[in-house]
Amino acid sequence: MSDSVRVLLISGSTRNGSANTAALVTAAALAPQRVTPVLYGGLADLPAFNPDHDGDLLPAAAAALRGEIAAANAVLFCTPEYAGTLPGSLKNLLDWTVGGGEMNEKPAAWINVANPGRGGGATATLASVLSYVGADVIDSACRDIPVPKGAVTPDGTVSDPGFTATVADIWGAVLRHLDGAS
Repeated sequence: MSDSVRVLLISGSTRNGSANTAALVTAAALAPQRVTPVLYGGLADLPAFNPDHDGDLLPAAAAALRGEIAAANAVLFCTPEYAGTLPGSLKNLLDWTVGGGEMNEKPAAWINVANPGRGGGATATLASVLSYVGADVIDSACRDIPVPKGAVTPDGTVSDPGFTATVADIWGAVLRHLDGAS
């Protein structure tokens, strides 16, 4: 795949000033020229998953999410860990992806920005759900990149040089995977 690629960036945080969202905003700014990064902004708007509505009654926000995933060549997640697992809002988002099948064989990866030794419960759960929905996890792009306290700038980006260097490696891994998948 040598043409441009669309990568959907999904933060598992709904908090203002989130290091997870800042990580994805920074990743978008550092995306290689052939990558069109799209930051998903509808997490807080998704209704609670209801299997009764997973068909003809699909809520507009869930349909929009599925459309964004379908239009993407890959998905990159960054999520906090709450109570040892994914935040409920991100799990809810993932639940909306089960019935539509848009994540099936969709290349996906994640970034964990938590302090060393933290966030493993969230990434383990994310890995489990992505496996369940049939996503094509790009293991070489799944990274732990702790964001140092104070590294999130007032403009909502991450200023740490180690972070930005690792993000460049992640983009390289995503593109190599996509190029090999074509």
